[in-house]
Amino acid sequence: MNKVKAIPDGMHSLTPHLVCRGAAAAIDFYGRAFGAIEQFRLPGPDGRLIHACVRIGDSRLFLVDEMPEHGALGPQALKGSPVTIHLQVQDADATFARAVAAGATVTMPLADMFWGDRYGRVVDPFGHHWGIATHLREVSREEMVAAMQAGR
Repeated sequence: MNKVKAIPDGMHSLTPHLVCRGAAAAIDFYGRAFGAIEQFRLPGPDGRLIHACVRIGDSRLFLVDEMPEHGALGPQALKGSPVTIHLQVQDADATFARAVAAGATVTMPLADMFWGDRYGRVVDPFGHHWGIATHLREVSREEMVAAMQAGR
């Protein structure tokens, strides 16, 4: 008898599942912006994607088209999103520039942060917020608190 893995190979304990107005276009954008590699897509009878998966780095990202009749609404329909997806990369500057060139809008320019990362934020054309970071240096909790209180 085959034993099925509770967490399949390539999956992690937590996987974002984004609702997008135009999930196929989002797959294309994430490829250009973040180097996403499409794993699969499952179109429904009406052509909308009912499930899709891309891989960015070592993680998976699920996508689905907006389906208001099932309560699946993306940030554009909801007039915003309170969520920021954190993307840890080798080169924040290169990834940030690639995302902006692909059509993302800068909401926080890249800068070296008091917690030790080079970090900035963009919003993608589908309304999802992305924090892009590269870890530059180790910072103790005490150093981090002192730098934050000093306004650095």
